[in-house]
Amino acid sequence: MFTAVHSITLIMASQTQGIQQLLAAEKRAAEKVSDARKRKQKRLKKAKEEAQEEIEKYRQAREIQFKDFESKFMGSREDAAGKIDAKTVDKIESMSKALSFNKDIVIRDILSFVYAINPKVHKNFLLKMLN
Repeated sequence: MFTAVHSITLIMASQTQGIQQLLAAEKRAAEKVSDARKRKQKRLKKAKEEAQEEIEKYRQAREIQFKDFESKFMGSREDAAGKIDAKTVDKIESMSKALSFNKDIVIRDILSFVYAINPKVHKNFLLKMLN
């Protein structure tokens, strides 16, 4: 019986040892999977950061292009606005000069039309008187 018990003990010991090995292998596999997930998360995070940096660089480059474009054409707009203002001032001055030069003539002409009274009998009144 000693041999049968001994062999059962050896079998159980080898089974226990096999179970321990399986548990250890499972633990190592779980650690490897966990490490792989962590590496994947790190790679995703790094890729996201790199993409953000690229987006920011692109945005800055486009912003610089826009500012250059804007300064080129806004400068032109400001110049155009300045020219328009200058033309407006010139026209106002020329109109003021024309007004001061022609003012007396226009007033005299208007007054001459107002004072030039030509009394006439209305044609309806004339027809009435003739009948």
